[in-house]
Amino acid sequence: MDNQLDLDLFRDILSIDSTSGKERWLAEYLCTRLLEADAGAPGLPACTVRSFEVGDGTLNLLFSWGEPQVYFCTHLDTVPPYIPPVFLPDRVLGRGSCDAKGQLFSMFTACRALEKKGLSGFALLLLAGEETGSFGAKAYNRDCPGGAVVIVGEPTDNCMVSASKGTRSFGVTIHGTPCHSGYPEFGKSAVDGFVDFMQALRGMDFPEDPLMGATTWNVGRLVSDNPQNILSPEVRFRLYFRTTSSSADAVVRQVMGLCSNTVEIEDFGGDTPMTYFTQPGIPSKTVAFGSDAPRLEKFTRRAICGPGSILCAHRDEEHILLKDIEIAVDQYVRMAEACFSLLSDKTNLT
Repeated sequence: MDNQLDLDLFRDILSIDSTSGKERWLAEYLCTRLLEADAGAPGLPACTVRSFEVGDGTLNLLFSWGEPQVYFCTHLDTVPPYIPPVFLPDRVLGRGSCDAKGQLFSMFTACRALEKKGLSGFALLLLAGEETGSFGAKAYNRDCPGGAVVIVGEPTDNCMVSASKGTRSFGVTIHGTPCHSGYPEFGKSAVDGFVDFMQALRGMDFPEDPLMGATTWNVGRLVSDNPQNILSPEVRFRLYFRTTSSSADAVVRQVMGLCSNTVEIEDFGGDTPMTYFTQPGIPSKTVAFGSDAPRLEKFTRRAICGPGSILCAHRDEEHILLKDIEIAVDQYVRMAEACFSLLSDKTNLT
């Protein structure tokens, strides 16, 4: 590994609270800070930066070296709560260290390495709002051109993602008939309806996908505001599926089939299960988490790869190993060079 890690830059990035909704602060800082960090020897391709309003108060950023065809891409926002960084000899702790400021730092370091090799035609795309619905990716896809290849940074243990599960989200409202809890025979608790709904979900049978595995689901935003001595008049919650190519259609059909005069279900849609571009010589695997990649539809080929483990992302003990960042930088450089080779040979990237 010949590329020296600028840990002061990494510390600066991690020290800014960019939890979802606050990431504009980090974007505005990076507009200047990354250009300063990039200042190198005379004659190297100049880096330029453009910012794009997402429409919700946040910004997307595009750092370009020449006319880009190969894009590195990751997100600016992190999940709450903000946790300040702690630097240890072998690792860095703190919010975003693994998801996704570690990828941001690794990708920028790789861009500097490519620049020092005298290369151009690549970019670093930083997007807002990935953790809350990929709003930055949707805005970029709507307003901006794509390119030949985009490599999306997520914590994948430095493996390229061969396939990822899709998502499907539903809003569910279960109605009951409230009454005094001393006389439950005169009403019907929506909580009982919720229990029945959960039992019906557990009884659903979805096919095992040979590549992506089992279909999973979880419940969030569960609310029943009734006093303890009143039968619940209403239960509301979100139902979130991780779907596969074998189950995506069946999930919608079976869940919507649970609608009744007491059960309202709204289909919020989601992302389609996808396969991705991989390269020989770099390990690959499937993943069950989402990313901005499905929304970046204007790129001919899409890849996902990055340092860190998804198993420690979003946790209080979130961290990333410095050796994994070093591996990531080297792999990102090799990925870009391989893509340049394909492009120069006029290989069909479709």
